[in-house]
Amino acid sequence: MKRIILAAIILIGLSKLALAQNAPADVNTVVDAEKNFNKLVERKGIKGGFLAVADPEGIIFKPDVVKITEFYNNIDKQAGTLNSTPNFARISRNADLGFTAGSYLYQNGSDDTDKVYGDYVSIWRADGDNKMKLLINLGIQHPEPEQQPLTDFKNPDSTTRVTPSKDPFAGKKVILATDNSFNHSLTMSTLASYKEFLSPEGRYYFPGFEPITGQDKIMKFIDNEAISITAETTNAGRATSNDLAYTYGKARIKKGEVVSNYNYVRIWEIDADHKWDILLEIFSAIENE
Repeated sequence: MKRIILAAIILIGLSKLALAQNAPADVNTVVDAEKNFNKLVERKGIKGGFLAVADPEGIIFKPDVVKITEFYNNIDKQAGTLNSTPNFARISRNADLGFTAGSYLYQNGSDDTDKVYGDYVSIWRADGDNKMKLLINLGIQHPEPEQQPLTDFKNPDSTTRVTPSKDPFAGKKVILATDNSFNHSLTMSTLASYKEFLSPEGRYYFPGFEPITGQDKIMKFIDNEAISITAETTNAGRATSNDLAYTYGKARIKKGEVVSNYNYVRIWEIDADHKWDILLEIFSAIENE
């Protein structure tokens, strides 16, 4: 009888594991991670919130790349309040990599003049317990938004779910090569590069401006602002399901006659033709850090 009960328990456990592995990825997993982070910041403060969700390899830009744990463990606290609201999110088919982007409001005081508006991008990675941890965070400042942004949360196509490889970022070399190819293309023609590499529904985050959505609008912005870019890749990572990836590095941007240094983060997605496209790009001015 004991053997029968034990066998039944094992079968139930295996069934639950199989269901968990075959369950389609839900973008709300990463959206909820961001919302939970926002609650932790409200309860524990900015420092406590970041430390509570940080991936062991998680980074921020201050302005150089620094581990989240290293930065926040070496300060007493970070003054002020921070409230963030996700409005754009995706998750990989295997649910091991995702991102959220949205608006934030930082305030260090009670006066309205103390309010700082902006947008952030956060990349999240699942740990060994399938809990989302903050891998990369970068933000920009801009004037108070004039209109409410549209919400765009989309689930991946679960019909092409694949078995994870032993190396969770086995395709890192491919993404590094793609990012380097885009950076090389930028040296020849900024507009032609974005036409080739940018997703039709891509988003562009540039300091001083609200996020721009859509390839045509982004290219028009780049043309109107007379932007030219040179950039160098620092690092990259890819989901095991080979449908979502990220890269980051440094850039020098000439805007009119002014040349400035920036950090950049790009989110890449693979299209129907198995080509990697930029779904999101954010630049953060190093001088403003």
